[in-house]
Amino acid sequence: MSASDPNSAIFLTDTEKQIKKKINKYAYSGGRDTVEEHQEKGGDCSVDIAFQYLTYFEENDEELEKIRQDYSSGAMLSGEIKKILIEKLTRVVLGHQTSKKSITEDIVRGFMTPRQLVIDF
Repeated sequence: MSASDPNSAIFLTDTEKQIKKKINKYAYSGGRDTVEEHQEKGGDCSVDIAFQYLTYFEENDEELEKIRQDYSSGAMLSGEIKKILIEKLTRVVLGHQTSKKSITEDIVRGFMTPRQLVIDF
């Protein structure tokens, strides 16, 4: 990933629109060239970036396995798996941004103030 390329990663400062654009436009898909071919042969989860991200952000193992099976069998298309990822990442990033807004100087000072360590052996 290149630090100079803003499209090379999802950042915690990205907007919902930026997340959607980055995933839809730049996330490599393991899908086939045509819808018909994809439905016949299925997608390749081992190279699909949206699926790889979901292995970290989908907390429900059964749901992740269902997505893997549906995508691999061709029952789920690339756009559908990307939509699932967009929803999950948007929720995480916007949640982080909301939490960050609630941080005050007093909270930062409390964390950054040096204090004596108490070590009991």
